[in-house]
Amino acid sequence: MLNALVIEDTLSLAMLYKAQLEKNGFQTEIRDTGAAALEELAMRDYSIILLDLGLPDMDGLEILEYLAGVGKAGLAVITTADASLKRVIEAMRLGAADYLVKPFSEERLVTTAKNAAEKHSLSQKITRIERALPKKKFEGFVGSSTAMQAVYNIINNVSASKATVFITGESGTGKEVTAEAIHNAGRGKSAPFVAVNCGAIPRELFESELFGHKKGSFTGAIADYAGAARRAHGGTLFLDEVCEMELDLQTKLLRFLQTETIQPVGASKTEQVDVRVVCATNRNPLLEVRAGRFREDLFYRLNVIPIELPPLRERGEDALAIAEHFLNYYGELEQKQFDGFDTEAKKLSGHGGGAGMYVNYKMLFVRFQ
Repeated sequence: MLNALVIEDTLSLAMLYKAQLEKNGFQTEIRDTGAAALEELAMRDYSIILLDLGLPDMDGLEILEYLAGVGKAGLAVITTADASLKRVIEAMRLGAADYLVKPFSEERLVTTAKNAAEKHSLSQKITRIERALPKKKFEGFVGSSTAMQAVYNIINNVSASKATVFITGESGTGKEVTAEAIHNAGRGKSAPFVAVNCGAIPRELFESELFGHKKGSFTGAIADYAGAARRAHGGTLFLDEVCEMELDLQTKLLRFLQTETIQPVGASKTEQVDVRVVCATNRNPLLEVRAGRFREDLFYRLNVIPIELPPLRERGEDALAIAEHFLNYYGELEQKQFDGFDTEAKKLSGHGGGAGMYVNYKMLFVRFQ
């Protein structure tokens, strides 16, 4: 069943579009303000969105920006009484499927709506097929093993959400790469990605580094400082090695997660921030909780979406793929051309697990042409 959302503040026009669309097979809803439209779009999916740019409470481009952020800009057909090329270009840049300049005929409306709905449906099918196919590379990762395909799918599935992600895995498995992949695949990809290594910041400076401070709040505070949470506003805050935080600092992090507010050191008021939190550790967080080194309530607040990264020894032939990737990378960097790895080196990349799965250093001996 095709369904349409008409976002139009002129009631007579909205009713006309609704009648024309319903006559041609679209079940249609009407919203006359941007706020009401955004509320509706958050609850339901539509085959097509007929969007007037001249709304009473906001610019229609703001709604289009929202749609672009959630990957649905291709559903939007813009309607405007202003044929200004600048507005049309901006709308198309944000991903609108098409535009209609008022007044327009029923035939033009229906044809445009059906074309946009069909194009978006095809795009979704292609996306589903692409996601189902094994990927050799993905957002900074190299490898097509079954274990990594599962990781790629989780990243794809959680990227549009704002839920907190807890990444675990041994050192070197790609926890920061995973956090950046979640950020880049999500709707906040154009916003900042800010990483904080919780194990590398002195305890007495941690609160300032995370939440910021005001000038004169302590010795050495010669100017206001925006902490990592403020710098990540609208984007992603990545807390690496989160299990190394002191317990009293964990309490402050928990409050931040619960309230989405920060209070810089020396400030009298709190500030609202909008960030997605992704954290990581190379420890077993449950063991840390049982040992009393990590707050249980904080763990469950962070562990909304867990991602466990497999070590290289469990990734089959990914070891050779990674070695070849870096061979090509450094070859280009140094303007050298390599013959590649010989048969013996390839065997050492591991086909049966165990010690052989650690990329044997012999693999790194390559021949120059």
